[in-house]
Amino acid sequence: MENFIFSLNATIPVFAIIVVGNILRKIGIIDLNFSNIANKFVFKICLPCLLFQDLVSTNIRENFDTKYVGFCFFATLISIVVIWFLARKLLPDKSEVGAFVQCSYRSSAAILGVAFIQNIYGTSGMAPVMIVGSVPLYNIFAVTILIIESNDANTRGSKGDFAGTLKKSLIGIAKNPIILGIAAGLIGSFLNLKLPHMIDKSISNLAVMASPLALISIGASFEGKRALAKVKPTMVASAIKLVVLAAIFLPIAVMCGFRDQKLIAIIIMLASPCTPTAYIMAKNMHGDDTLAASIIVVTTFFSSITMTAWIYIMKALSLIQ
Repeated sequence: MENFIFSLNATIPVFAIIVVGNILRKIGIIDLNFSNIANKFVFKICLPCLLFQDLVSTNIRENFDTKYVGFCFFATLISIVVIWFLARKLLPDKSEVGAFVQCSYRSSAAILGVAFIQNIYGTSGMAPVMIVGSVPLYNIFAVTILIIESNDANTRGSKGDFAGTLKKSLIGIAKNPIILGIAAGLIGSFLNLKLPHMIDKSISNLAVMASPLALISIGASFEGKRALAKVKPTMVASAIKLVVLAAIFLPIAVMCGFRDQKLIAIIIMLASPCTPTAYIMAKNMHGDDTLAASIIVVTTFFSSITMTAWIYIMKALSLIQ
């Protein structure tokens, strides 16, 4: 019972705020415009401040773990390549491949990862290190897969167009606020940077808004009706996202000796719901945006159960504290 209560304490507060966001939209206090603006504000300002603050206050020379970053990188890479290969072979409707693949592997690693670990341990802990190993791959492969599997010939274009689009996406990744926040935090930590109190407090005031505002925004943009579309590929992709990847890679992570915050961050990487960004990318790159929306809705709903279960199992096995 103690382990079960620990698991509920780790997950329920996070999903409760998402529910609050959905209720606030339904009763008219906030709307989709608020959600869109809040998402942009969190993504560009609050979350980079949070990641920077947590990293700069950590001795990165002692805490940076090459083995851990390598595990996150290769687990993500293997997942993407295998899912893509199988989807191209097994999906009868090839127009669904792009959305199916990216929604099967892309997690809400930054926002939900930080929120969960903050809720359990009080800081974002190892989430930034996990993000370094996984999120750049999420973005690079999402663009690549959607271009190759696009339903629109003009989007696929020639080899030159593909190279140009991929180059632009890599530049975009280099300018990504989250990546910049992590890079600045790593440099500050490595140099043992001490900020003046007024600057540190200002950054802290922005950072503290990241998780609750992001979760309210996710709830406000949640639309359950979309889950009714394309049931079969939606359920298969959701099962991969919430259960299969974790079932394969979590035992390997345990054998590698990862525990506590590191293991929680890996659970987030492997088994958190698909990020809403997948829908935006599918819609704008001529992928199957209806399938993407369905997978996002289903994984978000069921992750409240599956993530509680994964954390409970790890706690019951005394692998997290």
